Amino acid sequence: MPNPHVVVCAGESSGDNLAAGMVRSLSARRPDLHFTGMGGERMRAAGVETLIDVSEVAVMGLWDVITQYNRLRALLRRMQRHLEETRPDLLVLVDYVEFNLRLGAHARGLGIPVLFYVSPQIWAWRQKRIHRIRRSVDAMAVLFPFETRIYEEHGIPVRYVGNPLVDRMAAPIGDLRRELDVAAGGRLLGLLPGSRRGEIRRHWPVMVATARCLQHRREDLQFVVPLAPGIDRDALEALAPSDGLPVTLLSGPDRAREVMAASDLLLISSGTATLEAALLQTPMIVIYRMAPLSYALFSRLVRVPHVALANIVGGARLVPERLQRSANPAALCREALGLLEDPARLAAMRDALRQVRERLGPGGADERAADAALELLETGRLPSPTVSRK
Repeated sequence: MPNPHVVVCAGESSGDNLAAGMVRSLSARRPDLHFTGMGGERMRAAGVETLIDVSEVAVMGLWDVITQYNRLRALLRRMQRHLEETRPDLLVLVDYVEFNLRLGAHARGLGIPVLFYVSPQIWAWRQKRIHRIRRSVDAMAVLFPFETRIYEEHGIPVRYVGNPLVDRMAAPIGDLRRELDVAAGGRLLGLLPGSRRGEIRRHWPVMVATARCLQHRREDLQFVVPLAPGIDRDALEALAPSDGLPVTLLSGPDRAREVMAASDLLLISSGTATLEAALLQTPMIVIYRMAPLSYALFSRLVRVPHVALANIVGGARLVPERLQRSANPAALCREALGLLEDPARLAAMRDALRQVRERLGPGGADERAADAALELLETGRLPSPTVSRK
């Protein structure tokens, strides 16, 4: 008999990372498993044969989806044909909601079990999606304990597995400040414009202009940028040249974590990265800019008081958030200077971020996600959660 076949689909850098950890744990338990799917360099390093790279599907907001609809539809059809031709034993969908729910519905029509790993933020907006989720998946694996309730209420098998970031952020980190030769008493600012091209297009020029403003006011600043997969120096320079700034661009899968750990302050795009920075207790200013049409829709539908995951998990405005027009260079420069010139505020922010780690619970999420996938693969069902929701 052929080896059991698992298809894993992630559509952006954070999903690629989550999927890779789960695949490594699955392979350790079942070396006979064969993996194919859609993902990035981390999934490939974990042993997944990828048909589509995450860089081909990464989009941001409604406008990007509209303008790239035909291309995304063709990529979806490619994955659907892959399911039809290979008939895998399990499909694991990692985040990337709209694309993956369509793929999940197609898989269920073919009789393929579907595990969706990482809940859409239905607790924040578009709660009616729960009905579509129920039609598209066999079970959910969720990162946060408060997410299980809504699935249980709608009769969808769910497992709280925890967040893999708890383990990854606790791993040893190199001394980036020494590598960059940051002077004693000098300040290092990390610039993280996002992982998707749309995010980078909207955020990088704002960050460069903010950095220039800060440089004019303080001579002790250095800037560092971890490049997202598929993005290089030329791509950034084409958007906004950083000439004349003391800025270092770094490539590599672990460089973002090193930047977060070493920086005195981050200017950071809203997303999973804010949770990573919170686990390292690094002060940050969170920014996000969307196409006007996307933001108009988002602002009408959102039901939570915070946008940054660090604030959502912390249950309070632990770090500043600047969205749309308020994410402008002048305002960001003022806010950053206010923090840099007040060490007590920076220390208080670091202390407040400690509660994020406390709320995320214990490590071991990769193993629990693998357990959920194996249960669905081997038994065709996912029993009730085994991890406490306290």
